[in-house]
Amino acid sequence: MGDISKIIIKLSSDKLHVTRPMSKYVPDISTKRWVIISSQRINRPHQKGERFICPFCPGNEGLTPPEIMRIGKGESNKPGWEIRVIPNKYPITDFHEVIIHTPDCQKDLEHFSKEHLQKIFQVYRQRFNFYRQKGQVMIFCNHRENAGASLKHSHSQLVVLPFQINLDTLMREPLNNIVEQNKYFDLYCPDFSQWPFEVWLTPKKQNTYFGDITDEEIEDLVSIFKKILKALEKIYHKYQFSNLPFAYNFYIYPKENWYLRLIPRFVNRAGFELGTGLSVNIVDPKDAAEEIKNQLTTNI
Repeated sequence: MGDISKIIIKLSSDKLHVTRPMSKYVPDISTKRWVIISSQRINRPHQKGERFICPFCPGNEGLTPPEIMRIGKGESNKPGWEIRVIPNKYPITDFHEVIIHTPDCQKDLEHFSKEHLQKIFQVYRQRFNFYRQKGQVMIFCNHRENAGASLKHSHSQLVVLPFQINLDTLMREPLNNIVEQNKYFDLYCPDFSQWPFEVWLTPKKQNTYFGDITDEEIEDLVSIFKKILKALEKIYHKYQFSNLPFAYNFYIYPKENWYLRLIPRFVNRAGFELGTGLSVNIVDPKDAAEEIKNQLTTNI
């Protein structure tokens, strides 16, 4: 059971609270893969019921740890912000932040203006560069509960992992099934797509890290990113993949030759995938690219 003296368990009428001083990393020797044991995350709040108080909404700043930075007006830890960065109250690692995208609990990324999205990616860049010498900086977003979000309020997260931890992430895939291109970026559906309609957004510039992105490049990235989110939402509703709301994940590859991988959650992993480690993609990436291009040419 491990050293029980390092675990504090608090019981209440409706919840088990586990407090552990820090997460631990457990390796699998044969596969060189890792598991992070982070017991404190059992305490994360989940948005249930009409009486739930969202800790990310303006006026509730006291429900979160003190903010690290903000974009907008007003005093620290008070309303007036446009984007807010706070430590994660239930961290996976020693460095784990939450980037709250907006004060508006009802707005999602696909509904933001390009100007506001640019500010979000500028915050990503600032936080990435702050930590890039301390470890592998993973920025990711879980949009809606069926994509892993515990709170509806639009936000993303930043986690820093030790350099010695082997990440089970893909390197940049070859450029196939191109959907759209602009001055600085390519948008495409790789042949190795593991999910239906997944898309990769990659910079044309080689051998760079995300933290090297310029404001001009962010403007180009956002122009594609906003369009692709709207196109994928239309495809989701067109094919009625699920009765659940449109959901997605994206992450920014933390190493050299970075990319942004966007995965719409049209399907779930099941027993075959979990048991074999193989992915079954029900939509050919070539067909996915054509369908997305068709949606992009319509008025979105």
